[in-house]
Amino acid sequence: MTALLTTPKVVTPRPTRRATNPAGKILGYALLIFLSLAVMIPFAWMLSSSLKQNNEVFTVPIQWIPTELRWENYSEIWERIPLWTYLGNSMLLSVSVTALQVLTGSFAAYGFAKVRFPGRDALFLAYIATIAVPWQAYMVPQYIIMQKLGLVDTHLSLILLQAFGAFGVFLMRQFYLTIPDELSEAARLDGLSEYGIWARVILPLSKPALASLALLTFVNTWNDYMGPFIYLTSNDLWTVQIGLRAFVGLYDAEYAMIMTGSVISVVPILTVFLLGQRYFVRGIATSGLK
Repeated sequence: MTALLTTPKVVTPRPTRRATNPAGKILGYALLIFLSLAVMIPFAWMLSSSLKQNNEVFTVPIQWIPTELRWENYSEIWERIPLWTYLGNSMLLSVSVTALQVLTGSFAAYGFAKVRFPGRDALFLAYIATIAVPWQAYMVPQYIIMQKLGLVDTHLSLILLQAFGAFGVFLMRQFYLTIPDELSEAARLDGLSEYGIWARVILPLSKPALASLALLTFVNTWNDYMGPFIYLTSNDLWTVQIGLRAFVGLYDAEYAMIMTGSVISVVPILTVFLLGQRYFVRGIATSGLK
C-alpha cells in the first residue's frame, strides 16, 4: 500500500547535444575560403599589374606573375607626380570629414534616440529619407552655393559639404537605442545636462559604433573622386584619386603607374581598418547594420 501511495519520481530528460557534422563544417570552411580568395582576386591583379611593364597589364590570358618584376615603379612614381602632396591632401580631407561626421552624427543621434520632443520620429524619418535623394539631384545647387561663398578650389568646400551625413545619424541612433534609458535618467537625477550625458555617459559606451562610423566615413572620403574633381582645380590641392589622373594621357594611359599609385593609396585604408577592426565588427553587429 505504501508503495502505491508514493509519488513517482519525475525524471527530466537531459538536453542532448546537437551532433556536429564534420563534413558540413569542412564544406562551410571551404566555401568561406573560396569566397575570400574570390574577393582578393581584384587586389591581387592590381598588385601584380603594379610590377609590370605598361604593355603587360592587359595581356590575355592574365599573367599573374610578371616575367620581370619592376620594383622601380614604386620609386619612379614619386618622381613623376607629387604623390606626397596628394596623399597629404587626401589625409587632411579624410581626417577632417571623419572627425566632423563622428561629432555631428553622434550628437544628432543622441537627440533622436534619448531626448523626447514633439515630432521627433517624424523629423527623423524625414531626415533619413534624404539618403534616397541622389547626389546628382543637388550637385549643381551645392556648387552654386560654394561658388557664391568663394569656397571653390578650397578644401573647406569639401569639408563643409561632407561634415553632416544622414547615414551616420542612422547608424549611431541604432546603437544608442541599445543603451538602457535608465542610465540617462540616473544622470539627469544627478544634475547632468543633456550635453554632459552625451559626453560623459553615452559616448564612452559607444566606441564600437563610433569606430564603425569613423572607418566607413574615412574610406568613403579617401576614395571620393567626383567631389575633388568638381571643386578642386589647383594641382597642389588635388587628392591622390585625382592625382592618379595625371597618368591618363590624350591617347593612352600608363596603367602600370596607375596600379602602382592605387596600391600605395590602399595602404592608409588598410592600416586604419586593421587598427579598428575589433571595434568595427562589434559596431556593425550591435547597430543593426547587417
